[in-house]
Amino acid sequence: MRRALGRRTALRSLAGALVATLTLGVAACTGDDPTGPSAAEAGPNGVDDGTELTMWTRAPLEKQAKLLVEAYNAGHQNKVKLTVVPNDDYVAKVGAASGSGALPDLFAADIVYVKNWVNQGLFQDISANINGLSFKDSINKGHLSAGKLDGKEHVLPFVLDLSMLFWNKQLFKDAGLDPEKAPATLDDYAAAAKAVQATKKNGVYGTAAGLNCGGCLVFTWFPSVWASGGQVLSAEGTESKLADETAQKVYRTWHDLWKSGAVLPASAGETGPTWTAAFTEGKVGLMFYPATLLSSTPFEVGVAAIPGPNGGGSTFVGGDGIGVSKDSKKAPQAWSFLSWMMSEDAQVEVLAKNKDVVARADLANNKYAVADPRLVTINEAAGKGDTPVALNFQQAFNAPGSPWLTLVRNQVLNGSGDIQKDNAEITAVLKQ
Repeated sequence: MRRALGRRTALRSLAGALVATLTLGVAACTGDDPTGPSAAEAGPNGVDDGTELTMWTRAPLEKQAKLLVEAYNAGHQNKVKLTVVPNDDYVAKVGAASGSGALPDLFAADIVYVKNWVNQGLFQDISANINGLSFKDSINKGHLSAGKLDGKEHVLPFVLDLSMLFWNKQLFKDAGLDPEKAPATLDDYAAAAKAVQATKKNGVYGTAAGLNCGGCLVFTWFPSVWASGGQVLSAEGTESKLADETAQKVYRTWHDLWKSGAVLPASAGETGPTWTAAFTEGKVGLMFYPATLLSSTPFEVGVAAIPGPNGGGSTFVGGDGIGVSKDSKKAPQAWSFLSWMMSEDAQVEVLAKNKDVVARADLANNKYAVADPRLVTINEAAGKGDTPVALNFQQAFNAPGSPWLTLVRNQVLNGSGDIQKDNAEITAVLKQ
């Protein structure tokens, strides 16, 4: 689960009970028995014949989804009707629709849910179509892998979101730090946070985190482990490695930051909805932050991969995958949208133009990215990042009160607790 550069909006979630309900409701469904023509019958570009397609996405990706849909609709006879669903309602809505055969033609899924929903048969097999793309080898491998079952692929990357180190250049200057130099190690990160805190600017803190948001912590702290050569899960996704020495170094650094007062106090209770707000308001010196917020951050920031205790750099490749639902009878037309979405026109002239991450490594150094070196940094990280995959990821990490959250809060806020026991609790959930 790790590569050396080492490798979204916060990975917010609902309680594990919802996922359990969803699993029971769709266990008998199969995405390989579609109710209409298969996408493979569409040809390389799909069918564009004036069909209306329905599509669902989560609210955190509304901006990118609307840009893509508007651009597709403007250039095609087919028209996509987009529905944006509140993040906290999405899992329940998908579960209810899947049980009644009412899924839309296309729907996006948080990458940590993709494996579960593919296993449950919610997506149709689009392997033949993906294999027919001349640029398949350049498509983000983490997202393709998350959607693979029995050698068949079911989703493409919809919107990539990476966790990156962002710093406020003005606050760095005020603290006597080099605004053009990224912290090279986690210790350097901590030192920079303490330097900003030492300026004693009213309402300004060194750093911030979502310390009551399991998904936020997965998104931002797993990369610190990867960056220094550690692993967070076994290759099968059934064993937690989060009590290993590299992970413990991460917790110790953050415990020290918390004790020093350099962490925004509201971080202790932050469950996700506002975990990036203080940085965006210019009140935090540096933090691990979603790359998709670059275009909406209203001041000069530096961007780098997330460092580990011993240096290196890494990122969590999050965001959403998208595929054709098991209920769609319009798979050839749906493939028209998906194939266009992966084209240079969509990746560069829609996503890159709006400072979003491209899902194809061969387009990383596009004309818009070259004009902003930070985008090159983000795009290059995307091609070398990690996306952890586990069937019970939601329950182990993202759910409120997850064993991962218990481990982090014990180690960082309390500076106590049996880390081996807490880690074993994560493994127990992963193996269920």
